Amino acid sequence: MGTLFRLTGSEVKTAIHHTLRRGLDILYPPQCLACTEAVLEPGTLCARCWAETPFITGLSCDRCATPLPGPSEDAPILCDDCRTTPRPWSRGRAPLVYGGAARKLVLALKHGDRQDIAHPAARWMARHAAPLVRPDTVLVPVPLHRWRLFRRRYNQSALLSGALARLLQRPHLPDLLLRPRSTHSQDGRSRLARFDNMQGAIIAHPKRLKAVEGRHVLLVDDVMTSGATLAAASEACFAAGADDVDVIILARVLRDE
Repeated sequence: MGTLFRLTGSEVKTAIHHTLRRGLDILYPPQCLACTEAVLEPGTLCARCWAETPFITGLSCDRCATPLPGPSEDAPILCDDCRTTPRPWSRGRAPLVYGGAARKLVLALKHGDRQDIAHPAARWMARHAAPLVRPDTVLVPVPLHRWRLFRRRYNQSALLSGALARLLQRPHLPDLLLRPRSTHSQDGRSRLARFDNMQGAIIAHPKRLKAVEGRHVLLVDDVMTSGATLAAASEACFAAGADDVDVIILARVLRDE
């Protein structure tokens, strides 16, 4: 008991948290994020799912995070798509390729009400996003239309950006961007059709402009395929007065996906 009284308030809170955590782990043993296999720590992957998760670790495109052949020393470098397709943002990063266990995680977060995935996913994103952060950086999620938000009950991109903002210790502006027009799903659309579908679909909230004017925006989304949604969101940030825009996504879809 004497040792407990010598602890500071924050240390006591940490000790209580760890005790409660251990108790919960005994009652409800932690499971792998992607399957039901038991793991030692909550919010982690089992050995099999870790091996099946395509993390991006080497050279990748400086704009869209597509993995590229060659040594990391060749960075920064652009992929063929980003050489031919204008990107309104400056740099793009992602910790995962959309495939294997990563695809299961993204779909579970997006459609399976697995909101618990957001924080561990944000930890992976933070390692890639940290070099992009500036003193004036604010984090902004790609928005959902209100009807889609009503049906899903949450915006998975906002969950990721909120967790990421806490990890990076930067301001979070979850309501900067609005989606006033309900767009059809991008699934199955050609590249050109995806961009046409997003024309004018995202705008900045007129009452939030001062919060982003002259600042660096780190735009957050769960998946990038063609980049049409991120392009529309980036242009809305610039229209709101942002100084620069970078993007961080959880998973990058490759052509063969």
